[in-house]
Amino acid sequence: MNSLFSDHMEELRDLKSLGTISNIRFGRILAYWLVVLFVAFVIILFLPWTQNINATGKVTSLSPSERPQTIQSTIDGRIEKWFVREGQAVQKGDTIIHISEIKDQYFDPQLIERTKNQVKNKKQAVESYKEKIDALEGQLELQVEGKQIKLSQARNKLKQSKLKVTADSIDYEAAKVNFEIAENQLTRQQNLFEQGLKSKTQLEKRQNNLQKEQAKLISAQSKLLSSQNEVLNATIELASIENDYNEKIAKTKSTLAEARYGLSETEGSLNKLRNQLSNYEKRVGYRYVTAPYDGYIAETLQGGVGQNIKQGQGIVRFVKKNAKLAATLYIDPVDFPLVHEGNNVRLQFDGWPAFVFSGWPNLSIGTYPAEVVGLDNVSSNNNKFRILVAPPDDVDWPELIRMGGGVKGFILLGEVPVWYEMWRQFNGFPPNFYESIDENAPNSNANKTKIKVEPKHVIK
Repeated sequence: MNSLFSDHMEELRDLKSLGTISNIRFGRILAYWLVVLFVAFVIILFLPWTQNINATGKVTSLSPSERPQTIQSTIDGRIEKWFVREGQAVQKGDTIIHISEIKDQYFDPQLIERTKNQVKNKKQAVESYKEKIDALEGQLELQVEGKQIKLSQARNKLKQSKLKVTADSIDYEAAKVNFEIAENQLTRQQNLFEQGLKSKTQLEKRQNNLQKEQAKLISAQSKLLSSQNEVLNATIELASIENDYNEKIAKTKSTLAEARYGLSETEGSLNKLRNQLSNYEKRVGYRYVTAPYDGYIAETLQGGVGQNIKQGQGIVRFVKKNAKLAATLYIDPVDFPLVHEGNNVRLQFDGWPAFVFSGWPNLSIGTYPAEVVGLDNVSSNNNKFRILVAPPDDVDWPELIRMGGGVKGFILLGEVPVWYEMWRQFNGFPPNFYESIDENAPNSNANKTKIKVEPKHVIK
């Protein structure tokens, strides 16, 4: 009995020694791995870490014309027939819906033909006015020429009358002189007759000669008066001709002005009718709403046949096919000065599996590259700044990505050691974007720093 107990106690002592040996081995292994982990941690602290800014947003299109849009009705009308359904693919020019008129001024089925006839009649009226204007201009030109001819004739006549007055006045002065001479001769003959030196016959000859000279004087005076009257008549005729032709020319000009005014009014009416005709013809095309380009009908916004719609009211939501995708991200104001056009970005799309190392983007799986192409200079309604990113030219995003889906972005900045990044985030400092001033530059101070700010492209 005692021997059995002794053997059992001996076995227990052997097991304690074994436990001591096992504990020593475990401690050595633990210390070894702790040293390995510490060394690995120290190595990791000095590995390069890519600083980044996290942002969220949604998928959109790079061009505004390729983003989802609402196709609206250009005219007031009533739905007559739908040619599409939701989710249907359509090509450019395919008819989406047929709309009929609801305004009474467009009910006439012959409206375009009647408007064309009105345009034709107005054209004829315009041509008539042009012919009338041409005729009046010709008439006015003839009247001006006739006036010049008549005035020239009247001036010549007046000149001839004046020359005749001059000649008659000379004749009158000569007759007057001759009469005075005859009168003096008669007086001397009568004195000689009284003295008995001349005969009575000679006296009577002088008396007869005096009467002849007196008759010539009266005739010359009559001719002079007649010539003066002709000058007066020629002057009056000249003024009369000028007044008559001025009246005719003024009347013709008045008629010509009225014709030109009528032409202007008719041409204005013609242009108005042409404008109406063009509007009517285009309005007919607006009754059929067509697809602006290849795409898909995302949603119908109106009801069935017979429903009235107003001008500018949405009909369908339309998405363009093969649109060039982009992403809109929103960043905090404190990070906005760090982002510039051309910064590289890694994107993680909602619904796409991904394994992300934000600081080591090359090790990330399921993310896609992009670059910043535009920045807003005004904050959005959510008090964040919007940036627009797009894939590089040599990279395509997955085809199944759709506009409107969520996206998470990592805007890549400069590389720093891991320990610096841990220290920065622990203290709440922004990423490193300060740049020292060149000491060799003029007027520089090595103890000062400056913020590197680059111009940004504004998203319009």
